[in-house]
Amino acid sequence: MGRYAAVLFDLDGTLCRHEQAIEPVFHGAFEDLGVEPVGEPADLWTAMRAITEFEGETEQLADGIARVAADHDCELDARAWSEAFVDRLDWTDVSFLPGAERALAAARANGSVGLLTNGPEPRQSTKLAALGLDGAFDPVVYAGDLDRRKPHREPFDRAVATLGVSPERVLYVGNSLEHDVDGALDAGLRVAWLDADGDGPGDRRPTHTLRSVDELAAVLGA
Repeated sequence: MGRYAAVLFDLDGTLCRHEQAIEPVFHGAFEDLGVEPVGEPADLWTAMRAITEFEGETEQLADGIARVAADHDCELDARAWSEAFVDRLDWTDVSFLPGAERALAAARANGSVGLLTNGPEPRQSTKLAALGLDGAFDPVVYAGDLDRRKPHREPFDRAVATLGVSPERVLYVGNSLEHDVDGALDAGLRVAWLDADGDGPGDRRPTHTLRSVDELAAVLGA
């Protein structure tokens, strides 16, 4: 028996990427409201990273764009803008990251394979279907539909309980130091962190560091 009885994957930025160009979505949301666009997507991401408490992703988007609008002295219905933004997103426009399919095959050969993602089920299940991954994971935990998302330990605990193995026998594979590494380690799991940019983990200590997700096969001995 190998070191790990199960592998849990993150989805976005670990197994797949969203291919849709975001600039037309960002500016189009303003157009839908009849408001002159202000700022750029990068400004929104910066504003959203500063938000630590929110009810859901639509609310986080609304809070983020409200900050961008305030910086530009723009009056904006932030909630309506966030809904227009989400309505313009095409969640079927996704593709596998290089090496993802090999990583999945190695994980299946190793043992149980699950998915733990911070997104809500309607969006993430659409991506899974587009990738041909319907039914590929057990369990699937959509933390976006829970009271607490990663990095809180609740979604990790839920996944481990479904797997029926001890946390230290579960390897979580993800690309976020904050959400994946911190959350999984806090819940007692082991972590393979995908450092695609080669930035290094800083003060954090993931169990394994991968430059590409297909390096997971070597970690699992596949």
